[in-house]
Amino acid sequence: MANRLPVIGILLAVIAFIVWSSIFVVNERQQAIVVRFGEIQDVKTEPGLYFKLPFAFIDADTVQYVEDRALRFDLENIRVQVSGGKFYEVDAFVLYKITNARRFRETVSGDLVAAESRLRTRLNSALRTVYGLRGFEAALSEERTSMMREVRDQLRPEAESLGLRIDDVRIRRTDLTQEVSQQTFERMKAERLAEAELIRARGNEAAQRIRAIADRQVVEIVSEAARDAEIIRGEGDGERNRIFAEAFSKDSEFFEFYRSMNAYSDALADSGTTMVLSPTSEFFRYFNSAAGANAPAAASSEAASPAAPEAASTQTPAASGN
Repeated sequence: MANRLPVIGILLAVIAFIVWSSIFVVNERQQAIVVRFGEIQDVKTEPGLYFKLPFAFIDADTVQYVEDRALRFDLENIRVQVSGGKFYEVDAFVLYKITNARRFRETVSGDLVAAESRLRTRLNSALRTVYGLRGFEAALSEERTSMMREVRDQLRPEAESLGLRIDDVRIRRTDLTQEVSQQTFERMKAERLAEAELIRARGNEAAQRIRAIADRQVVEIVSEAARDAEIIRGEGDGERNRIFAEAFSKDSEFFEFYRSMNAYSDALADSGTTMVLSPTSEFFRYFNSAAGANAPAAASSEAASPAAPEAASTQTPAASGN
């Protein structure tokens, strides 16, 4: 009995190993493809505990696990040309799921890298086609949604041939390339400069118009003021003449004497001007007599003397005052 225990232990170990090698588990995030000698025997899509031919039979059955959840891959810095001929850089990503594990195994041997490589090529082509039919502004407008739907629809046939289902395609970024960015900047700068020049020209026009109106108003105001001043000056001169006339009519001799004194004051002031006048001139009538009545007689007696002509020829306002 003691000699059989090791044999029994070995048999139990072999049985346990066979049972363990024939069991596989599928969780909720996976699908399992059972392959026997290179041929697909079954596909397990529901989570649970399953059995296969154990390792004891030359490992006839192998299990390949594939994802049973939504997957994503990104496509970055794709250079596309729009209808206007300019180039832009686009970033996009794809959401997909393995819906046909058998076909997925048959086409790309269950390799996600190989499947995504084929999808990238098709996505690149779809983006170029969609952008090539539109301008750059379309990607920034309401057409963006329809553009993503078109890319998704173009990608679905290729994905179905791989056993995949495309759930969504999203365009994350659409940017100008470095060359186009510089050209766009220069164009926008030129547009803003032209707009600034237009605004400046309108401002100058308005300033000239306002300045012309102000100049015209100045001329009008000055003209009206000059007219009113002339009117007032004329009225003042008329009032002055009236007052002089009244004064002259009251005492004509005093008025003449007053005007002569004013004339002496204006003519004989220290202005540095030399005047040559005859002593018998009417201008000096009040120098000979305060009344001015004997001025002719005095003038004739002075004219009779030999020295009178010499005095008349050298008479100055300063000498007369002495």
